[in-house]
Parts: sequence; C-alpha cells; structure tokens
Amino acid sequence: MTLHRVSQKIAHGGRINAAQLLFPNAPLPWIDLSTGVNPYGYPIPEIAPQVWSRLPDDRAFSAIEDAARMRYNAPLQASVVAGAGVQSFIQILPRIFPRQRVAILGFTYAEYALTWGASGSTVEIVDTIEQLDKDFDVGIIVNPNNPDGRLVEKDQIVDLAQRFTKKDQLLIIDESFVDFYPQFSAVNLSILDSVIILRSFGKTYGLPGLRLGFALCSPQNESLLRQALGPWSVSGPALAIGLRALSDPDWVNRAAIQCRHDADCLDDLLKNAGFIAIGGTILYRLVQHEEAQRIFDKLCSHGILVRYFPEKQGWLRFGLPDDSKAWARLTKALEAA
Repeated sequence: MTLHRVSQKIAHGGRINAAQLLFPNAPLPWIDLSTGVNPYGYPIPEIAPQVWSRLPDDRAFSAIEDAARMRYNAPLQASVVAGAGVQSFIQILPRIFPRQRVAILGFTYAEYALTWGASGSTVEIVDTIEQLDKDFDVGIIVNPNNPDGRLVEKDQIVDLAQRFTKKDQLLIIDESFVDFYPQFSAVNLSILDSVIILRSFGKTYGLPGLRLGFALCSPQNESLLRQALGPWSVSGPALAIGLRALSDPDWVNRAAIQCRHDADCLDDLLKNAGFIAIGGTILYRLVQHEEAQRIFDKLCSHGILVRYFPEKQGWLRFGLPDDSKAWARLTKALEAA
C-alpha cells in the first residue's frame, strides 16, 4: 500500500484502530496526538449508583445547562441545550434548518461541509469573513479555527450577526476550542434567532469519550433543537460528571496554564525537528514540512498518530503528549523520521 493511501485511510483524528491495522508492528500502547484534546482529563468523581440505573430526569438536564450558562457567561435570556457532543448538533442542524446555500469559512473542520452537502444544500468554502456576507442562507465560522487556530475578532462577528439578522439568515459559530480564549467568544449573540453557538465539553476537559456538548441559542431555536434531539440526549453519567466539572472554574484556569506551557514545549520540539509553525491553539499545533506524508507514516510505525490532511499534504497537526514517556517517545520518533 502506498504512503498516500495509508495516510488517506486514517486522515480523520482518533482512528487508532485503523492505524493499528495498517501498522500492526508498531509498539504499544499507541499515543494519540490526532484529536486536539486536553491530555490532562478532569478527574472522574464518584457517581451515585442510581445515576447508572435510572434514566436522567429533567432536573439533571436543567442543572448542567444552568452550570454551562454560568461557565460560558451566557446571557440569562439565552437558552442552553445539552447534546452528545458538538457533533450531535452538526448532524441535526441541516435537518432543522434546511437551506439552499451554505457558506463555510475555511479551511476548517470537514464535517460541516459533509453534513450540509448530504442534506442537499449547495456548500461553498470561503476564505474571508467578508465573503460570508453574500447571498447565502447559512454562514458557518469555527472560532478558534480547527486546524490552524485562526481567530476572528468578536467585533467582526457581531457586525456579521447583525447583517444576518436583517436578512433572516442563520449564523452558526463553533466555539469548541474557545474556552482558553474567552475574549473571542461571541456568547452574547446567542439570544438572537439568527445565531447558534456550539460549545464542546470534551476537548477542554479532556473527556471526549463522555460525549457532551452544548448549543447556546434563542428560545425559539431551543424548541427546534430539543425536538430534534429527543429525550435523554445525554447519558446520566455524562450529566453528573459534566456538572461537577463545569462548576469547578479553578480547574479550567490551572489546565490553561499547564497546556500553554506544554504547547510552548511542543513548538520547540517541532522546530528542532525541522517543521515550520503555521498555526494552532493551546491544545494543538499545526506545522508544515515538505515530507509531511513520509513523517506521518514514520510516526505511525512508532505507534504515534498525528493528524494528517489529504487536502493539505504538507500539513501535520500535533496534539499535546500526556506524560514524560509520551514526550520521550515522540522525541525519539521525530529524530528517527
């Protein structure tokens, strides 16, 4: 199998099983640096037995949604809807809001184009925020952007949202990575019928397997989202753990300091390995190398999975290693590559 085909098969983040099949002789355990998740997960609290044995009730949803509103500094007039990760909202939005023309500020997370395209919409990837303000029915911004960390100033988003409101358009703002950049959050716009803001829990708190995320929106959009999600859209254990974590602001502050330090260390390591830094956030770094594809496969042979982009074949995205052993293995693998 050629290197190109290998890279294509495991281009999406988190596909350790696929990588293991393609590289069966790689050392174990694999180190997954492909997903851009905080490597220091929130400590799992003890969970009452009935949380596992009963369906979650309305009080559990109300409690975590109130905690999310406070954690994200959302307006009291805004609604907060819990779902099974941001991806759950990405899947249902095209069905709730069927539109003809959709513009996405790119290059960005590919699932938006895939889901809206599958719904029958015409999808256009645009290069600037000004281009979103054309004859489109839906505009989508990921801020900070995945994978390059591009940040759109809040004032620009506010101006765009006002124009979208006048034209009865819909603006979707994915703030999955904004927790460590709160000054860029447009959360105050969530009261508008023309705006839906998505927030990830798992990335910041290092618990993506929990499958928890939130939509911040107007009451009108809340009704549509809840109807589409149906009852029990999040598991009881996820609600219990999420509630504890969202109510612990000191932990988030400590995590930001630790991850920022590790991101600086990763920058130095990648620079010394010959990569050119082109972007990223505190949780991941995006670099460029003329032999990125070969290095990607070489890292896989060492049991290390990073993020490769078929559309940008010189790019690699590295998440943060979680301990000294992972740092040592990454350093050794980069030296070998």
